[in-house]
Amino acid sequence: MKTATTSVPDRIMRRARAGGRGGVFTPTDFLDLAARAAVDQALSRLVKNGKLRRVARGLYDYPKLHPKLGALSPAPDDVARALARETGSQAQIAGAHAANALGLSMQVPAKSLYLTDGPSRRIVLGKRVVDLRHASPKHLVAPGSPAGTVVQALRHVGPVRAADVAQVATRRLSASDKRVLASRVIQAPAWMRPTLISIGRTASDAVNG
Repeated sequence: MKTATTSVPDRIMRRARAGGRGGVFTPTDFLDLAARAAVDQALSRLVKNGKLRRVARGLYDYPKLHPKLGALSPAPDDVARALARETGSQAQIAGAHAANALGLSMQVPAKSLYLTDGPSRRIVLGKRVVDLRHASPKHLVAPGSPAGTVVQALRHVGPVRAADVAQVATRRLSASDKRVLASRVIQAPAWMRPTLISIGRTASDAVNG
């Protein structure tokens, strides 16, 4: 008996459901399922049928649903990761967004800034903006990691609040992330290095203690 072949839209939706609501994708995420033209056609059909949502050009999500508000906007971090996957690049939270993620600021910035070794791109999500900005390697210390977020938060708040960053990072980073910081100190600007070394040293203190 001949087995029915699962359609491309069905295979895409199976993967989207497996990841759960809130997932963000680009066509590149599905090129192992079918050729690009077939993937584009399937995504267009799924959007038309209301199963997926087109967030921006070449960007889709399987939105989370709120009982009163309906489909919610995708999380900026998920958008940035999807765009980075598309180009095989890395994205690192930066600016006020990094300070907020580390708990140094309670104010959620309207623009979520990410540094990337890939192309720059700007996505508008209602009142929020996701801004991927191409940066040179010297500005990307441990990109995509909690250690990288500490570096970017420190860059944002400056030397005046370096002690605050050290205090929060010492408490929140794992020993592994602290060791990553210590190993990447030489990549950071000179004024940051004493703070990063002091954070990294707490990993050794915990082991020796």
